[in-house]
Amino acid sequence: MMKNKATHILTKIAVNIGRLLMAITFIFSGFVKGIDPLGTQYKITDYLEALHIDWMFPSWSTLVMSVLLATAEFAIGIFLLFAIRRRLMSKITLAVMSVMTLITLWIVIADPVKDCGCFGDAVVLTNMETFIKNIILLIFAVLLWRKPLEMQRLISKQTQWVVINYTFLFSIVMSIWSLWYLPQFDFRPYHIGVNIAKGMEIPKGAKQPKFDTTFILEKNGERKEFTIDNYPDSTWTFIDSKTVQTEEGYVPPIHDFSIADAKTGEDITQEVIHDKGYTFLLVSPHLEFADDSNFGNIDEIYEYANDHGYRFLCLTASTEKAIKHWQDITGAEYPFYVTDETTLKTVIRSNPGLLLLKNGTIIQKWSHNDLPDMAEIGDKPLEKTEIGKMPEVSAAKKIAGIISWFIIPLVLLTIADRLWAWGAWIRKKENSNRILSTFKKKRKMRKKIVAGNWKMNMNLQDGVALAKEINEALVADKPNCDVVICTPFIHLASVAQVLDSKVVGLGAENCADKAKGAFTGEVSAE
Repeated sequence: MMKNKATHILTKIAVNIGRLLMAITFIFSGFVKGIDPLGTQYKITDYLEALHIDWMFPSWSTLVMSVLLATAEFAIGIFLLFAIRRRLMSKITLAVMSVMTLITLWIVIADPVKDCGCFGDAVVLTNMETFIKNIILLIFAVLLWRKPLEMQRLISKQTQWVVINYTFLFSIVMSIWSLWYLPQFDFRPYHIGVNIAKGMEIPKGAKQPKFDTTFILEKNGERKEFTIDNYPDSTWTFIDSKTVQTEEGYVPPIHDFSIADAKTGEDITQEVIHDKGYTFLLVSPHLEFADDSNFGNIDEIYEYANDHGYRFLCLTASTEKAIKHWQDITGAEYPFYVTDETTLKTVIRSNPGLLLLKNGTIIQKWSHNDLPDMAEIGDKPLEKTEIGKMPEVSAAKKIAGIISWFIIPLVLLTIADRLWAWGAWIRKKENSNRILSTFKKKRKMRKKIVAGNWKMNMNLQDGVALAKEINEALVADKPNCDVVICTPFIHLASVAQVLDSKVVGLGAENCADKAKGAFTGEVSAE
């Protein structure tokens, strides 16, 4: 008996530890994906390209998959944390972990991607580390599946719908917000406050990695690959570029940032990142897919930069044809430079997006939906404006915002629910005690009564004799109950004369429910 109880306690502890680890993992994974849906979309596309089926999925579909994946992971984590729909969630968790473990086994063997993207850019794991992590989580998922009801609820069943709906709403709104503006948290090496030149530095004594940047150009229908060293003349048309690491070594946080003239191939990277003044960088990985709805705001910023002597460059990986098309539809007069596509996608999650550098340090980032209003700035130089300074919003304030909008409401709901449940339990207990005490009281006050009648079995003399016999017996030996005899109504007066009313009660066998009237054979109580 004791052994079984100890085993049950240990099982319950193991289940709830596993449940908390699974919940934290899923919540964190879903959150970092949700605040960076474009980054998740890029990773999904990498997997599809590795399977050679990327052509089957248009860009909008992979973006929808990105948002749904983030929402599903975040919801699973929250539901495990609150032990909501325990049987169903344990089955879903086991199914998800089984699929994810098989996928990570494949990437360990085939190595189609270098980073699985489980935790976005927040935590980068090798493929083997990811596989080991999933094996551990799969073991816990099996345990939860076997013992789902051992998960301790944090909130009552009746209130679970509030957490379910609020979780889905919060996750979807978080993703949409990040798509419209920019991710609330930037885990990439090009976040606000980073100095690009310092991010490219390699410590003394560290082994130098080597990279080759290749440019694909076309002339008279012939395509060729060139490097910086043998870049051809302007008669060649730029098609694409790619940077490949040729030798291992210490890889600095920023290792693939380069700016080359789209026509001449001249590298101006060092010139830009060591500029002591302000530099606007308009970033668009692919101009052919860029949102052109706010090109007027971009042109205003370019004119402002020109008027104040600030550098303004557009960095893209697009072809000359795409650049020409962008110029035709927007009237763009700013210069275009070539940068690696992956780098540009890493720099900012917006197409196009705008960066402001000062002395090579990123001090501002804007989505094309949230560009600065130049009418408010007027002719003031950047030094005297808010956008020309490093923003004061810290990571702590952003975390506090998340806590305010999501965690605090759920904590308050949980406390209110637990207080209500506790109050209901107290009320139920009090009612139970009240009913029990009333029942006991009634049982204590209740007195037993033994009553008898003889219907038509005796005449008057026999009835009187029986009544005397009963009376004498009870007077001699008083019972622990009341005794009542009920005689035919015509014998009542005679029997009453021989009974001691303190010992034996007298009642009639029958009476009518009428006071008086023409009711033959009936006898009224009166």
